[in-house]
Amino acid sequence: MRRPSPLDRLLKLLMGASLALGIGVPALSFANGTLTPHEGCAVILAVDGDTVRLLCPAEGFVAARLIGFDTPEVFSPACPGELARGLAATAWLTLALWRAGHIAEAGEERDRYGRRLVRLRLDGRDVAGPMIALGLARPYAGGRRQGWCT
Repeated sequence: MRRPSPLDRLLKLLMGASLALGIGVPALSFANGTLTPHEGCAVILAVDGDTVRLLCPAEGFVAARLIGFDTPEVFSPACPGELARGLAATAWLTLALWRAGHIAEAGEERDRYGRRLVRLRLDGRDVAGPMIALGLARPYAGGRRQGWCT
């Protein structure tokens, strides 16, 4: 049997940490009341760097695509580097959600996959700006996306 490479071990560690942070932290925050509903919905989970799950009283669980930026793919990456970057973006968003004192989402339009298109604000600041500044995301306003593999 082939021994895992250092990159394989790192990716496995990042995937585990991202999953733990992505599910555990928001669930605990929702349960203790720090993730509170805004305009009827509560952000309860970062699915990846630019997709969240909302819990809306009238609709139940709703997938929402965050607008204004694009992050690397986690579920269908084109290369290991894209996966690693996508996991980093997911982890950052998860921690930012947990740290935020006020979470606001707005938007009712839907994309071609049926996800709600929302602009996410944490403590009054659009989440797109810091993610782009940190290199975890690129500006995106629709249309064809660039790849993340170099």
